[in-house]
Amino acid sequence: MTRALYDLSFADLEGELTASGLRPVHAKALWRAVHREGELDLGGREDFLPPLRRWVGEGRFATGLPPVSAEMASGDGLTRKFLLRLDDGQEVETVLMGYPGRYTACVSTQAGCAMGCVFCATGQMGFARHLRAGEIVAQVLHCRRALGPAGGLRNLVLMGMGEPLHNYDAVMAALGIITDRRGINIGPARITISTVGVAPGILRLAAEQQPYGLAVSLHGASEEERSALVPASRRWPLVELIAACRDYGRLTGRRIFFEWTLIAGKNDSTETAARLARLLRGIDAHVNLIPLNPTGAFDGDAASAQAVRDFQRVLRDAGFPATVRQRRGIDVAAGCGQLRAAKRSRE
Repeated sequence: MTRALYDLSFADLEGELTASGLRPVHAKALWRAVHREGELDLGGREDFLPPLRRWVGEGRFATGLPPVSAEMASGDGLTRKFLLRLDDGQEVETVLMGYPGRYTACVSTQAGCAMGCVFCATGQMGFARHLRAGEIVAQVLHCRRALGPAGGLRNLVLMGMGEPLHNYDAVMAALGIITDRRGINIGPARITISTVGVAPGILRLAAEQQPYGLAVSLHGASEEERSALVPASRRWPLVELIAACRDYGRLTGRRIFFEWTLIAGKNDSTETAARLARLLRGIDAHVNLIPLNPTGAFDGDAASAQAVRDFQRVLRDAGFPATVRQRRGIDVAAGCGQLRAAKRSRE
């Protein structure tokens, strides 16, 4: 299989050119064409100097974006979901969400997921493999291409298929490419990594002072409550996870966003909200409340609007910012917890 140019950092690209007898200065033009301009036909670039044109023509690296197996748009026209086919036949879903004056891309980091959250469609499908750095980068480039000349891609969330901190090295390599100012140039402050609670990964983010936002999917305020919904809690128990979050806040000074999927009769009571407030005491935390999005393999209902308001009120009274996430793309299964590598038709 031909290696992908998207897998290379700028330094890697300079090294490959140097190893082929070219001056590393050619990396600037090639990087700009690939990552800033989204060029796919590198062989047709007349602005490349002859040595670079010859090197490109040798076909050492692939540059094509993953083909689209299916594309779905929500009824309100604000959300588009793409099913992308990778070189080995695996498929991942990427979501593009429109907001006033900007777009956010939600990208996948694995084909499937090993974490097994019971209400999540990706967890229900199981784990296939990690994505390479270039396969993560390619999703962002695809979204920019889908937006066309108008552009507007400003934010990136690693909340698609997979657990980013389970694929840590590839994710960090991809984000290094995505944030490079000579190319895609999405600022680290506009990037959020969402984890189900991989405590060692959270501690590694802190130790390395990674500049990205952190969102932790919590969903339960006691070990019994959480492990029933999030099997990974048996590997990284709640007490270990919260300790890692406290260390992260202390070492980085960054706020943590805690994601809470509200499921009727499971974790939506005001008593649970009070336990959550006590659990997070002393952490610079913002709680994102997400009424459950439906998936075929989970028999549960979203919390009622009144239960959501009551839960939010308890948290706010305890001094925690708490917002209810705007639901997007539910009609095309593009909402939180609904991504699964399968073609669907709108009903």
